[in-house]
Amino acid sequence: MNTDITKQMEMVLYRTEDDNVTVSALIKDETIWLTQKAMAELFGIDKSGISRHLAKIFESGELDEEVVVAKIATTTQHGAMQDKTQTIPTNYYNLDAIISVGYRVNSIQATRFRIWATGILKEYMIKGFAMDDERLKQGKTAFGKDYFRELLERVRSIRASERRIWQQITDIFAECSIDYNRDSDTAYHFYATIQNKFHYAITGKTAAEIVYNQADHTKENMGLTTWKNAPDGRILKSDTPIAKNYLDEKQMSSSKAISMRTTMISMKTEAKQTLR
Repeated sequence: MNTDITKQMEMVLYRTEDDNVTVSALIKDETIWLTQKAMAELFGIDKSGISRHLAKIFESGELDEEVVVAKIATTTQHGAMQDKTQTIPTNYYNLDAIISVGYRVNSIQATRFRIWATGILKEYMIKGFAMDDERLKQGKTAFGKDYFRELLERVRSIRASERRIWQQITDIFAECSIDYNRDSDTAYHFYATIQNKFHYAITGKTAAEIVYNQADHTKENMGLTTWKNAPDGRILKSDTPIAKNYLDEKQMSSSKAISMRTTMISMKTEAKQTLR
């Protein structure tokens, strides 16, 4: 891969309990690029060790050399002429290569990096997410893009998922109701009624009416706009009776009102207000 320099800056690569580890990196294509020399300084070993690890990474097929390596023009002092510079192509390696090397190097710095990286991975596997709170608070990233809006959209999508909504409502009313019994007919009819009210507010139809009017074997995907394995996965029988799966984009956007309602109820829960 051949490319030109776009931006070089100091950035925090990872954090330890005692300090932030910074590197001087090139920023391009929403990733960072380091030379072998910079990686050697980062992980506390000599350049030849970095070169050996990279060779093994490429030989094993762990990474594609054509993808993670870029020839970038860099300016250096000319050895034979005073106050003159020359431009030479230098191999730079992207974040994928940096991480792979970090997991192979045997040094104190690399160990600290692995402890940090493993902690992030563990948090993701347990919680389903991992965030850099400080970076999001500051609203600035090294890559010239603020990802906060993307985060909000993803959170909205999760909150608007039917399973999440009804789980949230179940939890809220179980905590607030004086005589809640999840197995009672009253609870069953209550949730069915609430569900229909939400669907009716969005479409003017109950859940059953949405399915009845929209399900059509002659339409593409039987009229479904989304399903569990969408967009490329197989449609299952269990996808077809779910009213939300037939809503169009505008109607799905309106489901944000449901999240607003559940947020209001959550606030009442925190305030210890009983719902009747």
